[in-house]
Amino acid sequence: MWGVSYWVFPVISGLTWLGMLLGLLIHWTSTGKPHYPSMADNQTIAYISDVGAESLKPLFIAGSCVTTVFLDLAFISDVFLRNRGRLESLTGSGRIVSWLSLLFAAIGTAGLILLSIFDTLHHHKLHDVFLLLFIAGYVISAVFICWEYQRLGIRMSPPIPTQNHTQTNIKLTLSPTEFRQHRILRISFWLKLVFILLEVILAIAFGSCNFKEKYNAAAVLEWTIAFVFTFYVFSFFVDLIPAVRTRHGRAKGPMGGQTEMEAEAGAQGRNTADSERTLGMNDLETSNGGKRHAGLANNF
Repeated sequence: MWGVSYWVFPVISGLTWLGMLLGLLIHWTSTGKPHYPSMADNQTIAYISDVGAESLKPLFIAGSCVTTVFLDLAFISDVFLRNRGRLESLTGSGRIVSWLSLLFAAIGTAGLILLSIFDTLHHHKLHDVFLLLFIAGYVISAVFICWEYQRLGIRMSPPIPTQNHTQTNIKLTLSPTEFRQHRILRISFWLKLVFILLEVILAIAFGSCNFKEKYNAAAVLEWTIAFVFTFYVFSFFVDLIPAVRTRHGRAKGPMGGQTEMEAEAGAQGRNTADSERTLGMNDLETSNGGKRHAGLANNF
């Protein structure tokens, strides 16, 4: 059973954002696709901000605020859970990267809330500045998150086997929990990397179409950018769902002071060491019929 846990933050955020976008789009299409005052003369497809500057401005502001607040809670939860050891923990440099991702997420948050307040009809230039902050803030934040997850993935990967490893107790495989965490990090990394690439490409195309006054194409691209952002928000569900397995803090059992991952790793390490001691104490027959104790290397 999943229960209610930190994973609800990105779900609430994503559903709110998606619901707001659909509400704005359905309102515009169901009212006959009106030509708003903020639209250019040769423009027939409304921007999100064109619809949000009219009667549905309260929905635009409320949806943007709820989306960003719960998304930021998801960011903060991820950092909190990693610092508590309930998710794969961060190292010193990893914490710096994590805080940088939070910083740029806050910039993106401010950009989205402010662009919804300063609408394109009455504050066109300010609206464009805040739109840039929104897109750039969250894209750069995603870059730092990918960097953080890439470092975590490298740290979790087992070492490459060498001849020397046969004489040591270095663990060359991942425990089930470590494997699960590594797989989740890999999935989340690729989801966010795809988001970065798509958003950068779409943002460049959006800016180019605006510059060339191809407003209908730019409007389609803006709606696309917004819907792609929905999937980015939902990707944090993948990051936070493992915390359900550690909802009571530390793992239960004799290793109660450790996380579930650390407990399994420690247990496997002890089993390996015990096996090696047993092998090391095996008695081998000598040429004169006596016995001697063989070292670990002699058993391979």
